[in-house]
Amino acid sequence: MEPCRIISVVGNPKPASRTRQVAEAVAARVEAALTAAGHAATTDVLEVSELGAGLLGWGDPTVRAALATIRSADVLVVATPTYKATYTGLLKLLLDQIGGGELAGLPTVPVQVAAAPQHALAVEVHLRPVLVEIGAACPTTGVFVLDSQLEQLPAQLDTWGAVNLPAISALVAARRAVPTSVV
Repeated sequence: MEPCRIISVVGNPKPASRTRQVAEAVAARVEAALTAAGHAATTDVLEVSELGAGLLGWGDPTVRAALATIRSADVLVVATPTYKATYTGLLKLLLDQIGGGELAGLPTVPVQVAAAPQHALAVEVHLRPVLVEIGAACPTTGVFVLDSQLEQLPAQLDTWGAVNLPAISALVAARRAVPTSVV
């Protein structure tokens, strides 16, 4: 069986951002959990900022390839900085090109990085609903990280992972057990 593909979609306008750092850390935890559950796994990052002006229209070949990458994932980590108490417009441009229900239950972890603690619910109130609308299955609580507490990220992910990673592993195993023609 092919390894599980974990794709981190990073919606920060700046490439190689702290948001990417957090997304990669979450993806590494998911990879470790899947490996411990007996599934080989690989990780990759899709920087939405690299898609450029193609996001503004429909049918751009680079965006189409990015969407194919997303659809081929076994797990998505969708990460964004907090802008105006929600996710970035850049991420929204990409997500708008995915039809309602199109992700067909793809296990997805919403991740949000913010400068202020009053935005802690944004990951649940703003990011999760748009992901669910396009068909993502979000079986866990989202990951919310304060910029000022990035040095505490490993401990935060330990706590988050202890509760949430078993659900992701179980969902991946269930999806992989279903014949492809059914999914």
